[in-house]
Amino acid sequence: MPLVTEPLFWALAIPAFLITGISKGGFASGAGNVAVPLMALAVPAPQAAGIALPVLCAMDIAGLRAWWGKWSRRELLAILPGGLLGIALGTAVFGLLGDRQVKLMVGVISLAFLARSLWQARPGRVAPPPAQPDRWRGGFWSALSGLTSTVAHAGGPPLAVYLYPLRLDRAKLVATTVVFFGVINYVKLVPYFFLGQLSAQNLLTSLVLLPLAPIGVALGVWMAKRIEDRLFYRIVYVMLFVTGVKLVWDGLGL
Repeated sequence: MPLVTEPLFWALAIPAFLITGISKGGFASGAGNVAVPLMALAVPAPQAAGIALPVLCAMDIAGLRAWWGKWSRRELLAILPGGLLGIALGTAVFGLLGDRQVKLMVGVISLAFLARSLWQARPGRVAPPPAQPDRWRGGFWSALSGLTSTVAHAGGPPLAVYLYPLRLDRAKLVATTVVFFGVINYVKLVPYFFLGQLSAQNLLTSLVLLPLAPIGVALGVWMAKRIEDRLFYRIVYVMLFVTGVKLVWDGLGL
């Protein structure tokens, strides 16, 4: 078929990319991990990753325009080398995994991110003092981020483990994250091409979904200035729980 025609795919992909764009626009910036998990409920997980990448690249351009010049140069120097190493590792892993294995990995990452987020938001938690920058720690978590981003565009949680404790101001955190994943996503185009994930069907499907990129990012920029993140996070957490459980179930062949 020239593009994916499964109705369930489109019912899941449209809200997934809007949520991802909203997150890249700076609203609930840790919540943009739903695109591949949701689409993987309707198409093979590797195909979902291939469809997602061109749309994510378009979102990165819109995100960079919105947050230009507000990033932390110090933190980017700490995390970009590890991220590029993670892409190399992720490319090697990607070529060895089948659909069930990728679904299992995406499901586990989704549930682990959800568990960590709920633990940190638990009532009565006393926030620790800001962590100190550490190039080795940043390199480790960014390499893991590059790996999981290559396999399933799920690099947000590992990077958050390093960046969030630094307590950067909101604009600097969002801008640094946008630049990091902008570089990572454009570099990933090369291995995705050689892995066969940028097929004609995937690219045409991405093209149809492309208008959601600027719409989602613009909504995120608008919402970041006017609305609290709490309700949006709750909706995303419910979606991540349901999709994570389903993907783990499918990945285990239950």
